[in-house]
Amino acid sequence: MYEPVDPSQRPTTRRRGARVLLRAGGRVLLISDRDPGVPGSQWWVLPGGGIDADEPSRTAAAREVAEETGLELDPSALRGPVAHRLVTHGYSDRVLVQEEEIWLADVQRFEPRPALLSAGEQLRLAGWEWFSADEVRGLTVWPPQVADWLAWDGEPCLEMGEVDESTVPVEQGA
Repeated sequence: MYEPVDPSQRPTTRRRGARVLLRAGGRVLLISDRDPGVPGSQWWVLPGGGIDADEPSRTAAAREVAEETGLELDPSALRGPVAHRLVTHGYSDRVLVQEEEIWLADVQRFEPRPALLSAGEQLRLAGWEWFSADEVRGLTVWPPQVADWLAWDGEPCLEMGEVDESTVPVEQGA
């Protein structure tokens, strides 16, 4: 069961993470996410998640794609990274601070079949969809640069610095 936490008492987790822009015929696969403690919240994200201890970012990115979409990718098929950032996610039950690399893979369009989601991921997942760049620009997407990355052609990695993507704000210095 999901239990919101007083914002000042939320546990903070710090980790490394990897996400993947799955590009197919000018479209990107996005996952619809939500914060169960914030009724009506909804946004779109790239598949991805935490990196295990001593796991290379590229390997973690491929593993996360398999867990969240069912698509098995060889890590060598990933290009990039496209971007690097330090992102803070303040949710109603926790705060996640993640140093994150974003990779790109050109794939054939497929129907996601997530099979290895954690209980928390299952609770937050609201669906998935393939979008064009124009469609992405009309959505709440984390990170918001996703539409621009659909045209990425191997340019240098974008250093995004520190960003905040919170449904429940995090106090400065938390």
